[in-house]
Amino acid sequence: MILILATRNKGKVREIESALAMPSLTFQSLNDFPDLPEVIEDGDSFLENALKKARTVSESLNLPVLADDSGLEVDSLKGAPGVWSARFSGPAATDQQNNEKLLTLLQGLPEQKRTARFVCILVLYPPSGRWVRTEGTCQGRIALSPEGDQGFGYDPVFYLPEFQKTMAQLPLETKNRISHRAISDED
Repeated sequence: MILILATRNKGKVREIESALAMPSLTFQSLNDFPDLPEVIEDGDSFLENALKKARTVSESLNLPVLADDSGLEVDSLKGAPGVWSARFSGPAATDQQNNEKLLTLLQGLPEQKRTARFVCILVLYPPSGRWVRTEGTCQGRIALSPEGDQGFGYDPVFYLPEFQKTMAQLPLETKNRISHRAISDED
């Protein structure tokens, strides 16, 4: 069975492939379909964006598609960057630029006011159109400075007190067990 991952983010593809590894499942990503247009993530919620990506790609390819929209919510920033996580520093922002902006905004805040969570909504959209969704979160706080070189996005500044490490300091196997893409908040 082929499952299309509705992303061009190689880090995200690597994580999802590792987490969902099954002998009967073959993954492809949007990198395998360069002629597909980008889906504009203009929704007001993670669910709106994930559903839009999954539906658009599934209807274009007539294949089952798994799409996610995920991001970082920082309590002291009233949930920002939220759905704007990838574009926090602008439309073509790099991970480093986003992390630098975040750390600048939180400069001087004590540890107890740096609470945050990664949020992920996953939507599986088959050609039949009968889609399902799940949501996961991972609680932590924002570190004072980036640490680690594993992962991508906000991983170097997302500190996990129970591990005394940032997400970027954890091996992929551990991250896949505890991350917002791994743990569903729904039973």
